[in-house]
Amino acid sequence: MSTVDDRVVEPQLSFSAERAVVDAALATFAKTYLCSIDGPVAKAVSYSMLGEGKRLRAILLLAAYRAAGGAGDASPLAAAVEVVHAYSLVHDDLPCMDDDDMRRGRPTVHRAYGIPVATAAGLAMVPLAARAATDAARALGLDDAHIGAIVRELMRASGAGGMIGGQLLDLEGEGAPLSLRGLERVHRMKTGALISASVRIGGLAALASDETLRAFERYGSAIGLAFQIADDVLDVTSTTDELGKTAGRDAALKKSTYPALLGLAGARARADRLCDEACLALREAGIASPQLESLARFVVDRRS
Repeated sequence: MSTVDDRVVEPQLSFSAERAVVDAALATFAKTYLCSIDGPVAKAVSYSMLGEGKRLRAILLLAAYRAAGGAGDASPLAAAVEVVHAYSLVHDDLPCMDDDDMRRGRPTVHRAYGIPVATAAGLAMVPLAARAATDAARALGLDDAHIGAIVRELMRASGAGGMIGGQLLDLEGEGAPLSLRGLERVHRMKTGALISASVRIGGLAALASDETLRAFERYGSAIGLAFQIADDVLDVTSTTDELGKTAGRDAALKKSTYPALLGLAGARARADRLCDEACLALREAGIASPQLESLARFVVDRRS
């Protein structure tokens, strides 16, 4: 990835354009689905999901969809995945979790709307995302079997075997040193599960072959873990203004991290190897996708 004035350049010209497409799909989601819930909660949901963000998971879904031969508009499906990600941030920031005051450069949802409303907003976002994913998959012309597979993939990634289970393990690990194996278990669930699911959902929506889906699984698993390693490094090396969230929280919460276990250089090297593994998985399956390879590199080289 090239740099200009020491700033990481986003992967390919399409990254910013696709982020705008996802933002538009999220705005449509808000208009379509938030009318079914009450005022304060709807406002909190909107605040969370429409705030600035990388939209990485959604863009990964779109890139995988195209790489697998998809030709329709998958942005509503990508928006549903992004809503699940936004829910995880709302609950992750709550006082009973990581107790953070800033997210994406502004007050966290519970600071802006209060703890009860933020908690309810997070709970509302998952079923709304499932409904939106179902509608989006149907609009792409998929049959019931593929629609069910997509929704199951999304719910599995967000549930006890994915983000929720990983969050619980993360909380249990505060103040207790974890081995590298234990740390990777936490983050393959908490962070990696939804990233990996995003890629697989893109493949499922494009009716990808089993071989392609297996390659997407390998790719997504590798970059999901690389993403968390990069996050741990940034928590040590970046400022709050650069991150848009409070820097140094890992140390404050006494969490085990990759820099603590491997050192900064070792953590960066581990992330680089995972990026290489992700790209190799695509090439071995004969999947030519410069965008997915660029996104893998972006996961490692990003500055926020």
